[in-house]
Amino acid sequence: MNEVYEFLKKCGVYYLATVEGDQPRVRPFGTYDVFEGKLYIQTGKIKPVAHQMKASPKIEISAMSPDGKWIRITAEAVLDVNIAAQGHMLDAYPSLRAQYTPGDGNTEVYYLKDATAVICSFTEAPKIIRF
Repeated sequence: MNEVYEFLKKCGVYYLATVEGDQPRVRPFGTYDVFEGKLYIQTGKIKPVAHQMKASPKIEISAMSPDGKWIRITAEAVLDVNIAAQGHMLDAYPSLRAQYTPGDGNTEVYYLKDATAVICSFTEAPKIIRF
């Protein structure tokens, strides 16, 4: 899982795919954190993405690194209401503190459960990481 985290750090932005009814939804994201051995993402409770993950928690994440490799992660997004997890995420992204505060009723963090990451390139065999 740490290798996946480090890969995402190199990429900066990743794309999170959710489902709304029968329509896929994809948007850029930039928050990821490791807390208590789990990989987390963050959003606001009022955003459509939060409603989509609650209705259908199966997600995919995709990103491309500057060296030409890319990653695709499939997982279940699990809401964690732990205030400490929210605080840890916001400590990693202090610029978000203008919008979010741990325990504010809007900050939501999700950890990735039963995740499979595949790191690919045009020159190497895919690397599979499960966490």
